[in-house]
Amino acid sequence: MRIESIDIVRVSMPLVYPFKTACGDEYTNESVLVRLASGDDYGWGEAASGKDPSYSPEYSAGQYMLSRDLITPMLLGKEMVSGKDLRSALSNIKGNPFAKAAFDTAWWDLHAKQKGEPLWRILGGRSPVVDAGADFGIMDTVDELIETIRTAREAGYKRIKLKFRPGWDITMVREVRGSFPDMTFHIDCNSAYTLDDIEMFTELDRYRLAMIEQPLSHDDLIDHAVLQERIETPICLDESITSPDKARKAAQIGACRWINIKPGRVGGITNALEIHDICQEAGITCWIGGMLESAVGAAHCLALATLPNIRYPSDIFPSERFYERDIGVPPMRHSAPSQFTAPDVPGIGVEPDDEALEMFALERVSMEE
Repeated sequence: MRIESIDIVRVSMPLVYPFKTACGDEYTNESVLVRLASGDDYGWGEAASGKDPSYSPEYSAGQYMLSRDLITPMLLGKEMVSGKDLRSALSNIKGNPFAKAAFDTAWWDLHAKQKGEPLWRILGGRSPVVDAGADFGIMDTVDELIETIRTAREAGYKRIKLKFRPGWDITMVREVRGSFPDMTFHIDCNSAYTLDDIEMFTELDRYRLAMIEQPLSHDDLIDHAVLQERIETPICLDESITSPDKARKAAQIGACRWINIKPGRVGGITNALEIHDICQEAGITCWIGGMLESAVGAAHCLALATLPNIRYPSDIFPSERFYERDIGVPPMRHSAPSQFTAPDVPGIGVEPDDEALEMFALERVSMEE
């Protein structure tokens, strides 16, 4: 396909309530949406690096500038036959996976539409129906958290992810496990700890967690391998896995037993597919994570969650979980309790609503060859 026009929009979407993690407290979520057009067809992509460089070195304003000033001139008017072609065209730009991911995911939506197939089927998904988990950030009290978990369990969720940071840690896990002795839980540390905290992680073994997600530095593999040797609970890597090469190295040194694949964090669907296959060959199981994207980005996550080595409920949420108004239409909705079904239409089946896009846009640009 020839990329004939590109639209880039940076948006800020107000959250229904603050989302509190070890990275900080968020009241809005910023992302960058990209539209690629070829002939009469177009595709949408999204990557939400966030307003500040707290989760990763990228942030939305920088992502937008890079997309406008460097990536777009590299792609406009060029033939892009595959996702690997697009990746190769951007290879001189070091890092910046979120910026690249918005374009890569847009390419895959466009590609699937040109093929007249749902994206999940193009990717090799085994079934359009996927399981989703429930995630809860830091709350005012553990009692409030326990009541929220109880509601999620009654709604049919099969697993719960708990944000974990200093001051909201072992005591919280102890009380939650005491209230729900048989529920599947894991914790997400968002890189808040070091190997100096190894005694705490050893103590966590007694609470039968499904995994400990990203306990150590956001760019570390070596210390995670050391920690994994010392504890029984499986480690899941998130922030540390920014490319297929990082996934390969993590598998080689035993840095984890799980990998959370976020298309934004790894540079898009092209890299996500490679990471999925590397992990499958290495015996590392995966699940799909998200960055509170709109329904546009969530639809890409949903398509990836249909892949065969995705064997843990993924981070896919109904739109109303975080937003009073989602930019994407149709909004994300459960097809059954704790499940979503990828749409049986060409592409991802979601695109931005023009009115909502105008309402939440911070800056935007359109360019043609």
